[in-house]
Amino acid sequence: MNISLPKLSTCLWFNNQAEQAARFYTSVFPDSKVGNITYYNSGGYQQHQQIEGTVLTVSFNLSGNEFMGLNGGPVFKFNEAISLVIQCANQTEVDYYWEKLCEGGEEGQCGWLKDRFGVSWQVVPVCLHEMLSCGIPAKAAAVTRTFLEMKKLEIAMLEEAFANN
Repeated sequence: MNISLPKLSTCLWFNNQAEQAARFYTSVFPDSKVGNITYYNSGGYQQHQQIEGTVLTVSFNLSGNEFMGLNGGPVFKFNEAISLVIQCANQTEVDYYWEKLCEGGEEGQCGWLKDRFGVSWQVVPVCLHEMLSCGIPAKAAAVTRTFLEMKKLEIAMLEEAFANN
């Protein structure tokens, strides 16, 4: 049996803010764009209770990653059971994404935040994974203790904890 690799994308269920979210996210991430937008028609009103002509879906691409926003109504809410991870090369990137995505949202612990639409994000420097997987338990433990006390991750503090243990 020959099975090709599927193209995967992420669908985000919004109440009615899919287009606003897509436009916001594409303004934050470089090399991003809003794609096709579909609209509710008169069919199926009994099931979806959406007015004809309102946005049904919006496709968007964030730095090469495909997403679809669905305006499905208030049936489901976002929670931390799923989050989008941004691997940042340096503190400048951590600061940029943290600031932009926190606008109208809320800070969480350990590099997590919820944006204004309720989507959970992890803004994480690449060096954190490197420190945690260094193979030296005392260093990894010191870094873990340090990042568990942070909201936005600060690379200098993580590096200090790593170096001093």
